Parts: sequence; structure tokens; C-alpha cells
Amino acid sequence: MTLASENFPSSPAFDLIAASLTAPAAKSDALKKGKAIFAFTLTNKAKETESWYLDLKTTGSVGKGLAPQGEKPDVVLSLSDDDFKGLIDGKAAAQKLFMAGRLKIRGDVMKATRAEGVLKSARAGAKANL
Repeated sequence: MTLASENFPSSPAFDLIAASLTAPAAKSDALKKGKAIFAFTLTNKAKETESWYLDLKTTGSVGKGLAPQGEKPDVVLSLSDDDFKGLIDGKAAAQKLFMAGRLKIRGDVMKATRAEGVLKSARAGAKANL
């Protein structure tokens, strides 16, 4: 099952992140670094929104929605689809997006600082899997 959504060009990144977490060592490392459920709410150019989560608290899974069933996200990061693509590609920094008002954070801000490191690790793992 793909996590990609045709209305969100950057959404295939969630499939790559999920693929990078299939190796037990990578999943264990991500769980140690993440220790939270991260939700990403993206807004596309048509102003539609959709959410995906990274459960780096218990399962090391990636899915659609704000959190796995019965759970709540520790952090919700809201940004545009284009800005998320920049974050995944390494062309944008979360701190700069936040300071510019293009990244909104709800929940535990300290845990939110871990998200960029986790995405970098996932990006490296995804490139290794390609």
C-alpha cells in the first residue's frame, strides 16, 4: 500500500521514509532518536490538507493520518507541500522555515527539534535503498 497521494507531489517521500525503516538497525536507531509520534500536515497549492505520521515512539511505522489508531501525535508539523519537499531534499532547514512562519508546530517543541535529524537519517537510508 502506497502512502503517496496524487494531490501532494512530495507525498512519495513517506514511502521512502517507510522503506528506510524496514532494516531492524535503522528502525532501532530512528526509535532511539525520535522518541515521539510526528504528524506532518501538508497543504497543497489547491489549499487541500492531508496528514501523515511517523511513529518513532513505539513501532517505527509510517502511515496516513495524524497518528496510529488509539494514539495521539506528540508533535504536529504543518507546512506546505513545497516546503516539505525542500525539507526532504535537504534544500530547506526546519529552523529557517519555522522562523519565516512557513512551518507551524503544535505540541512538544523540544521533540519537534528531533524531526529534522530523523528526516536526514531517513533521507540517507532511502538513497541507500534506491
